[in-house]
Amino acid sequence: ASLLQALARMREKSRFFFGLLPAGEGRFAFGDREQFLMKNEEDYEAVMQSLGRVFSELELLPKKPDEVFNFARRTQELQAQLAFIMESEDKNTVFWIEWRGEARKGRGGQGHVILQATPIDVSQILKQTLFDKVDTAVLTSATLAVAGAQERGNFEYIRGRVGVDHARELVVPSHFDYPRQAVLYVPPDMPDPRSTAFARSAAEKIRRLLEITHGRAFCLFTSYAQMNDVHDRLLGELPYPMLLQGSAPRSALLEEFRLTPNAVLFATSSFWQGVDVQGEQLSCVIIDRLPFAVPNDPVVASRIRAVNEAGGNAFFEYQVPAAVIALKQGFGRLIRSVKDRGVLALLDNRVLKQRYGKVFVESL
Repeated sequence: ASLLQALARMREKSRFFFGLLPAGEGRFAFGDREQFLMKNEEDYEAVMQSLGRVFSELELLPKKPDEVFNFARRTQELQAQLAFIMESEDKNTVFWIEWRGEARKGRGGQGHVILQATPIDVSQILKQTLFDKVDTAVLTSATLAVAGAQERGNFEYIRGRVGVDHARELVVPSHFDYPRQAVLYVPPDMPDPRSTAFARSAAEKIRRLLEITHGRAFCLFTSYAQMNDVHDRLLGELPYPMLLQGSAPRSALLEEFRLTPNAVLFATSSFWQGVDVQGEQLSCVIIDRLPFAVPNDPVVASRIRAVNEAGGNAFFEYQVPAAVIALKQGFGRLIRSVKDRGVLALLDNRVLKQRYGKVFVESL
């Protein structure tokens, strides 16, 4: 009975405390933590004490099964994590809040709020906890290299991000014959993707491409808003089955795409990697725009600021390489075997017009 009372109190105090957090849309920096804590210190202490009481009650249980030990450990972890997020003064950490669903202040409905603490620079963390503790580490991926002085790119960006000072490097040529298996199409007549005319032009261009490929395509977007906008514009305009991310679980959508002739999937970032559809069923991948990270995202903004304050150029040293790797991952959905063939379409012609576009083309 005392454990149930402790759990009920913890839930009550936690819900009240989290309801006091600053309201907003999506993700935003928790920049006034000190002032928030001063104003709501009693409520914060009530949450911490309620977690402590739950831990004590769990410890007092006789003949504890493994689940109880796990609950007790998790309770201590929650205390430590909440204390770090609310009290830490670590300069290498950005603290931020994310509201999901309808859990925003003053609203009802379902949803929840997430408190996060993210390292701005992970290089020293990885160096101390990984690279300094092992004799050898092998880092490998299909998308790590970014075009630079070498013909097939180099690892300067990823070395800086993960803190590898000295390493032997090797860029291995792909066993896919891309000139024979794939065509890269960048329409030169598209408006700037930041303009209000872009969505209408993108929908029309996608419609024409899908008519040529008879569907069988992934349409990958950099935002949910753009995905829904273009999907709604094409709804009823295409004679192909249209699947939309969010309408079913990810695995179910993939299975339906594989089993449905001429299907078209509209999706965002979670389908840019870890998705494997071989054969003619996927013959076209269309990406709406260069996948630059949103600059006002709290983590991205902090990393941009850190690079610039260190005397670097965040756009060319961080934003462009990160977008290059993301684009390679997205386009990598198309050619999955030596027999695959198809069209890669990028509707963002800044890749042809801007100086940084050359890095994207050479990296591909």
